[in-house]
Amino acid sequence: MNKVILMGRLTRDPEVRYSAGENALAIARYTLAVDRRFRRDGEATADFISCVSFGRTAEFAEKYFRQGLKIIVSGRIQTGSYTNRDGQKVYTTEVVVEEQEFAESKAASDNYAASHPQTSVPTPAPSMPAPGAASADGFMNIPDGIDEELPFN
Repeated sequence: MNKVILMGRLTRDPEVRYSAGENALAIARYTLAVDRRFRRDGEATADFISCVSFGRTAEFAEKYFRQGLKIIVSGRIQTGSYTNRDGQKVYTTEVVVEEQEFAESKAASDNYAASHPQTSVPTPAPSMPAPGAASADGFMNIPDGIDEELPFN
């Protein structure tokens, strides 16, 4: 089984390109800085992991992901190789993203951006909260009368 789940911050805005042809496909590439659990000499260390997403996932990254944003991705590791201009063989490893989501609230993201001015965090367009969406206090709003619908009363 080839499955990977990562949580980290975007090191820069995603680079998005579209394939040629009639049915252009979005391809987004970005790098995640994933903190290591253990510190070396008291210093925090991180791994920088290349990610690539396709189609709607790439379009979502283009629209909402910005440098410094903390996200969670899941997908598979893919390796490859190519020969560069100097004739040297270069080996690559990247995560092909299947799912991605925000890993922190808008408020936490704004706080991070304020304390790290070199980064920016996206500001999604305002919208009506969906049923079950989190309220200002961070707890989910549960609709009235839901008890009758639950299978485990």
